[in-house]
Amino acid sequence: MPLTQETREAQHTDEPPTLVQPPLPERDVRARRPALFGFVLKLDTLRRLARVVSLLALDFAGLFAAIFSALALKAALLDDWNPSASLQETEDTISFAYLITALLFARSGLYGERATRPGLTRIVGSLFQTTLVTLVFALVNGETFSSYYIFYGTLAFAVVYIASARWAYEALTGVVLRAAGYQRRAVLVGTGKHIEAVAHALSDAPDHEGIEVVGFISITPRPDNGLRSLGTLDEIERVLADNRLDEVIIADPEFPQQQAVELVDRCHRKGVRVRVAPSTMEILIHRAEFIPGQSVPLFELKPPVFDGIDFAVKRTFDVVLAGLILLVLSPLLLVISLAVSGTSRGGILYRSVRPGIGGLPFDCLKFRTMHHDADQRQADLESLNEAAGALFKIREDPRMTRIGRILRKYSLDELPQLVNVLRGEMSLVGPRPLPQRDFDRLEDWHRKRYLVLPGITGLWQVSGRSDLDFDDLVRLDFLYLERWSPFLDLTILVKTIPAVLTRRGAF
Repeated sequence: MPLTQETREAQHTDEPPTLVQPPLPERDVRARRPALFGFVLKLDTLRRLARVVSLLALDFAGLFAAIFSALALKAALLDDWNPSASLQETEDTISFAYLITALLFARSGLYGERATRPGLTRIVGSLFQTTLVTLVFALVNGETFSSYYIFYGTLAFAVVYIASARWAYEALTGVVLRAAGYQRRAVLVGTGKHIEAVAHALSDAPDHEGIEVVGFISITPRPDNGLRSLGTLDEIERVLADNRLDEVIIADPEFPQQQAVELVDRCHRKGVRVRVAPSTMEILIHRAEFIPGQSVPLFELKPPVFDGIDFAVKRTFDVVLAGLILLVLSPLLLVISLAVSGTSRGGILYRSVRPGIGGLPFDCLKFRTMHHDADQRQADLESLNEAAGALFKIREDPRMTRIGRILRKYSLDELPQLVNVLRGEMSLVGPRPLPQRDFDRLEDWHRKRYLVLPGITGLWQVSGRSDLDFDDLVRLDFLYLERWSPFLDLTILVKTIPAVLTRRGAF
């Protein structure tokens, strides 16, 4: 071994030489583990296996019940119900249908970890794909059908059964995890304003209820955001060890790349997971279109409008479903009309002129919920406005009629807008149309929401409604525009029902 400076100096004295050993390298947790760690990993593997097996079993039971229910319902309607025959036919078809379902669910991440497992939108989408695959397979194999009810009937029951079973599974496992004190301890890293925004989102979102934000590390002067400052990036190893952290969340879309690479490596060496909160650019890239023939790979971000096949699918969806809803709810519409006309002076319908697609005005139809002179009295009530931004809302609006308060609480006053949908002025799902008074107060970046048809319901209605700030509501509109799909529309419509019945955020 070569002599160190201290050894050479000791040779000129009577003291024995001291050999200085180089420091031991820090153990990388990605390296091979000792036996004890291997045992712990096996327990973790067993936990993951139990999760996947339990979800597979739930999906099998839900799909089996869906096929049986569809067959039994058809037989009952034809007065030819034979439970044993329906059961036998279900057993004959379940194997292939379940195989396709499991494969598509796995592809969609529906057997992943609790924190990353998608929800209803992905379930509906995967079941719809399963239906298409099984239909195509049956037709290619020469199967003939007098009716395709078995496919769409099974799809309808499967959405109800599997979604309900998975909801119950999430609720039950959530109770168990909370009772066991399960929390993923996390630190937010970024700049002040982004840290505060992500911390607020995590505290409000039920999907992240397992995350405990311990504090933050800011790369700019430390902000006052109510969280605890844990130190600096240079102290990340100490911060991870002292606070027993499970995750580091990068909460800044402009986080320096070099620092991000180093941060990820240092965290992984400590066995700590690193996640990144999505930025606007990451949301936009989902609809980016590659432009070939360039020396540098370029992606074009097109405006979020519905055209071509997307518009045809959405418009067909709107017309068919709006017509069915009007037909089913026609007795209720008649009762509401009689109640409005018989309890106050004025017309049954209120025609609110509102900007629609491209800012072009249209008559937005609603059941009248206020006295006939409500518009003239609004200017006198501006000082009582309880909403932020361009919106005008008063929780105890004195212009409201008695029947109007009931209609507003349950959003029944919006039902005539189904006629607007049939006339092509609105969509079932989309950004809510604002009154002209609110439209005139919008900032330029808000107006992007008018690139598409306004909707009867939207992410506003299922994400807090009047409890959210106006800017947050507009951002929800943008998120909807970027990620639209027929399955997202269907999910929002389904989630609107409990949001309305519980009157969450409505006034």
